Formats: sequence, C-alpha cells, structure tokens
Amino acid sequence: MPPKILSIQGLCSLLCGLVLLLPSLLRAELYYYRDEKGVLHFTNIPTNHRIWKPSPRPRLVNERLFLEIGLLYGLDPALLKAIARAESNFDPLAVSPKGAQGLMQLMPETASDYYVTNVFDPRENLRGAAAFLKDLFEEFKDLRLVLAAYNAGPERVRRYGGIPPFAETQAYVRRVLRFYSLYKRQKNYKFLSKNP
Repeated sequence: MPPKILSIQGLCSLLCGLVLLLPSLLRAELYYYRDEKGVLHFTNIPTNHRIWKPSPRPRLVNERLFLEIGLLYGLDPALLKAIARAESNFDPLAVSPKGAQGLMQLMPETASDYYVTNVFDPRENLRGAAAFLKDLFEEFKDLRLVLAAYNAGPERVRRYGGIPPFAETQAYVRRVLRFYSLYKRQKNYKFLSKNP
C-alpha cells in the first residue's frame, strides 16, 4: 500500500496540534513513527525518527555579575552566590512549585516591589534580589535572620521573633551559610549549575 499524503485538512490539524504542543516541545524531544496502517504518530518516546531536540538551557552565570551587584548594594558577592546556589542552583530560568522565579527565586510580588520586569534576566533578577536583601539587612541586622526572612518572608521572622520553626527555613539558613563559607574561601569559582 503506498504511503498516504496528508490532506490540507490533515496538515492544518497537524500544524494546530504542534502549535498547541509548542511549550512542551521546547523542553522535550519529539519523535514520530508510522503504524501498520500508515498513520503518522507523534510521541516523546524515542524512535528512530527524531523531529525536535531542544537546545540546552543556558546555565552559566558570569561571576562578574555577582561582584557588580554586590558592590552596587554593599553586599558580599560570596553571599549573593551562596543564595543563588541555594535558591536556583544558578539557573536563571528556574521556576519553583510555589511560583518563585529566576536565579534567586523572586516571588512575583517581590519582583514587582523591586521593579523587576523580566525575572528571567540574570542581571535584573539579581539586582532585585540584592535590593530586597539590603532592605532585610536594614531591618534585621543579623545574617541568619536575613536569610530566614528571605526564605520564609519578613513577616514570619517578625511574628516568631527569630528564625521561624519551619524545618525548610532552618535547613535553608544552614545551607546558605555553608555555601557562603565555601565561596568566601574560593577564588575564580565557575558558576555552572551542574558542577557548583
């Protein structure tokens, strides 16, 4: 039986389906195969016929950016690096299940408060996060309280009069302090999310 040629209607249906799948296609490989009746099928299960392979997400963050933003806000670049590693593992495109976005995982309200219009731009995101940290330092003075407020929100630190009794926040503070200590001792550190 000769292979079937798609009709105009079938081609339009195929194109509409691909447009609807576009967000998924950007993150997953797409394959196709023909069944025994000659019907064309699209899948994310590997076959010998690949249609789409996404390009890897950019994960390199220029170390000079941490230095520049740290100097601008009077913050230690090693601290900014430690928070970025704990928050997003240096991934400028990261999105958390709770809705935090970008390199240092800004919540939409915080991004708006600090005039961050593109949370996925590393410079803009880091600038907004640093401004937020600077305000937290002015209020709480103590690094551990600042980190707790960055993670759980300043209102919770105020309510509990210290680090909130949440396992996630307590572990977060310890993790950032560990990374901070590490980065203060290192020089010429490369910030790749796969090998921090």
